Order: sequence, then structure tokens, then C-alpha cells
Amino acid sequence: MPSVDTACAILSSLDALGVTHVLYCPGSRSAPFAYALEAGSFGGDARPILDERGAGFAAVGLARAGALPAIVVTSGTAVAELAPAVLEASHARLPLLVLSADRPGELRGVGASQATHQSSFFGMHVRASIDLEPQEASPSLVGHLTRAVAAACGAPSGTPGPVQINVAFRDPLTPVSPSPGDEAGASFAPRPTR
Repeated sequence: MPSVDTACAILSSLDALGVTHVLYCPGSRSAPFAYALEAGSFGGDARPILDERGAGFAAVGLARAGALPAIVVTSGTAVAELAPAVLEASHARLPLLVLSADRPGELRGVGASQATHQSSFFGMHVRASIDLEPQEASPSLVGHLTRAVAAACGAPSGTPGPVQINVAFRDPLTPVSPSPGDEAGASFAPRPTR
């Protein structure tokens, strides 16, 4: 399953599982989520937020108000920017999902730029940490996401809190064959610099 299709399946499943908001922080590795959001894979409130730390605390506020938010960040140090909000959500017992886009296993530990070790990054401060391999099959994907949402909402521990879902994407990170003039991802996708 291509990366954009995987992102569409993830967001569609999270929507069906009751996630109410997606806060998207733009980045190269998380681009599949931008295209999925633009394609309408998530029916709830979705918005781009440029600063990861700000997005983290916006998600904490949404959770305090009774929402079930998810934050999407790119690979590398962007994940670390969420640490204060994740700790706050953990201490306050607030449900929160962190979708951290990552490189596939073969590109980790080889000196690639922004290849921070992201798996289980938040340690004991999350209720669960789930790693999704590139192009994971749909039945197992839905099972992992169901477990993640349940853990964020307090099952089976009885204590709600943050959950990290680390999603490894392989290239291409954009639609495989965009139609000429297709502007999918225009609102959420990172723009090239000149």
C-alpha cells in the first residue's frame, strides 16, 4: 500500500474510532497525511499548525474540553517538541494521540538527516506506543489503531492518557500518479522553497 493510501486508511479509521480533531504540523515525512487530509479521509476538524509545541498544547486544551485529538508531526526533532504536552496530558489523564511520521527501518541508524530514534520516544509517559511498519495491511492496521484509541481513552488500565503511533513511510511520500493540475494536498502539504 503506497504511503498516501496508508495515511488515508489511518485517518479514516481514526475518524471511525471517534477521534474528533487532527492537528497537522507540516513536514516532508508527514506529507502523506497532508494529502490524506486534503482528500477528505478525516471527517472531523482538521487544521494545519506550524509549531509542534503549540499544536501539542492546543491538543491538550481540546482534550480538556472533552475532545479526542490527534497531532501529526514529521520525523526527527519535531517529535521531541511534543514532550511537554505529552507529559501534561499524561499527568492530567487526558486522551491524546501522537502520530509521528518516521523513516522505514532501513533508513534508521545510518546517519540520515532527522533520523531520530522515535519508537517509544515518550517512554512511561504514554499509555501505549505502537509502531506501524510501511504499508501495513489494513486488517492489522485497524487492530493497532483500535488498541491505540482504547488505550488513550483508558482501556484496559482505567487511566486515559497520551498514546504514540509511530508510522514508518517509504517513498514516494506524495500521490503516485497525480492528475495534471491536481491540487490535492494544497492546504496541508508542505510547499517547496525557491
